[in-house]
Amino acid sequence: MPTRNISLTPEQDAFIEEAVKSGEYQNASEAVRDALRALQQRRREDALKLEALRKQIDAGVGALDRGEFTEIDDTERDRAKVGGRVKMFGSEGPMMERPRPNCPLQ
Repeated sequence: MPTRNISLTPEQDAFIEEAVKSGEYQNASEAVRDALRALQQRRREDALKLEALRKQIDAGVGALDRGEFTEIDDTERDRAKVGGRVKMFGSEGPMMERPRPNCPLQ
C-alpha cells in the first residue's frame, strides 16, 4: 500500500488520536482512510446534486423559452404562497419553487 506524509493541525491530530484510543480505529491510517472515503462519498453526492440542479435549471429555462410561465405582481405572489413557498412557474410547466426569505413556515 502506498504511503504519504501529511501535516495535520493539532486539533486534527488530537481527533485522530482520540478515535484510535477509543478503539474506533486500530491506528491513525485507518482513521485517515475512513475520512477519505467520507470525502469521496460527499463529492459523489455533491456531483449528483449539481446534476439534478442543472436539470431543474434547464427545465425552467425551457419553460420560459416556451412561454410556460405567468407573470404576477407582489400581491398575486403573496396569495400564491403554499406552505411558505412561492410557485415560480405555471401549472402547465415544471413546478419550480423557492423558499421565501425570512418565512417562519419553512
